[in-house]
Amino acid sequence: MNIRIILKSLGIVLFIEGLCMFPSLLVSVIFRDGDALSFVISILVTVAAGFLLYKIPGNNSKFYARDGFAVVALSWIAISLFGALPYIISRTIPSFIDAFFETVSGFTTTGSSILNDIESLPRGILFWRSFTNWMGGMGILVLTLAVLPSIGAGTLHIMRAESPGPSTEKLVPKLGQTAKILYTIYVVMTCIQVILLMIAGMPLFDSLVHAFASAGTGGFSIRNSSIGAYGNVYIEIIITVFTVLFGVNFGLYYRLIKGDAKGLFRDEELRFYFGTIIASIALITIDLYRHGLFTLGQSLRHSSFQVGTIITTTGFSSTDFNLWPSFSKIILVILMVFGACAGSTGGGIKCMRILMLLKTARREIAGVIHPRAVHTVKAGNKVIDEDTVKGTLIYFFIYSAFFAVSVLLVSLNGKDLVTSATSVIAALSNIGPGLEAVGPMGNFSDFSILSKLILCLDMIAGRLEFLPVLILFSPMAWKKGSM
Repeated sequence: MNIRIILKSLGIVLFIEGLCMFPSLLVSVIFRDGDALSFVISILVTVAAGFLLYKIPGNNSKFYARDGFAVVALSWIAISLFGALPYIISRTIPSFIDAFFETVSGFTTTGSSILNDIESLPRGILFWRSFTNWMGGMGILVLTLAVLPSIGAGTLHIMRAESPGPSTEKLVPKLGQTAKILYTIYVVMTCIQVILLMIAGMPLFDSLVHAFASAGTGGFSIRNSSIGAYGNVYIEIIITVFTVLFGVNFGLYYRLIKGDAKGLFRDEELRFYFGTIIASIALITIDLYRHGLFTLGQSLRHSSFQVGTIITTTGFSSTDFNLWPSFSKIILVILMVFGACAGSTGGGIKCMRILMLLKTARREIAGVIHPRAVHTVKAGNKVIDEDTVKGTLIYFFIYSAFFAVSVLLVSLNGKDLVTSATSVIAALSNIGPGLEAVGPMGNFSDFSILSKLILCLDMIAGRLEFLPVLILFSPMAWKKGSM
């Protein structure tokens, strides 16, 4: 490991995080809720720490893949530690573990919370809470590359380690330019959603924070009852549409801008994504109406909203789906695991990996039936190489292993199986709410310190898709001469 360049990179990331706290400070000054000083101190401490780390002497001539993965894993831990400062200093979340949990949940766009009364918080804190969703959505390291594309020779390793999905493609030859293109699309879509929410009747501040949470698919709301508190069908439609759009691979938007509209219809993952959404909405609508919980129109309204926000791992709620029939809840849990498209801001396993797992299973069956034939796994008209297929199978195994071990440890709290299992799924898939005690009207405040730390690890590991975290804790990666 090139320790010095890793620390210098961490310094740049912390410096960027400190600058990103300024909008929250401005909100605190405007609303005068008494939390401005906490942001002033947090900014000074974070920027100072970043500056000191950056001044560590070192060169970036030898920056290997393991270094890039270590930078990403350590950066997400560091930004969560320093990002918790406003909560702790303002005493809105006096417990360090709880503040760390809330910050990890924000940056990883999970949206799980330990707060019982969100509406009592100062608006600067509420703004920072949702802004962490927005920063984490596209990735704090991608933001750093967009602002400072000359961070070093390891930019490709860094971007691959942080970007969600089976692979990372450069939209243009220079990675810094790719990062700028991604963030430009991200910012424009966020601004459009803010405007539409205001037109629908949502106040400016509310529109901003909910657009941040929608764009990052994080789901932090400033209302205790989430989006259901507004009781506005137009707001629900706008949020449903935009969360689904933010769950699409951003590379497809670039191709659309470049005039390749046909590429959208040829993309197999996109067809699977929208097919899953439509099928899930139809099944849940029928199930809700069949049980007499809502009228047909209300059933369609609530099923569309929850399917859209669950498959994208946003986690907003328009109603307490914890009270829905088992059939509908099981569909939602499946969607939590599936997640959105690769290259989007959504979490979960990703639709592309689910497709590849299904096609790999079909290939194995075909191989038994026709053992002499050559069988390949294809995405569209392209043959997927065996390394990618193997990587998908390994990813699924690691996800399952993390899930099994985490559920076992979290179960020490003595909570029921559904609560324990869905809390871990919520963390690993960065979805936010689970079922039963951690449903849309519940939270994670009653969990033990051990469980909260395990769930924090799950949130970071799930957001970074495991490998950076595993490499960080691997003794082999820290040995001299290892590459």
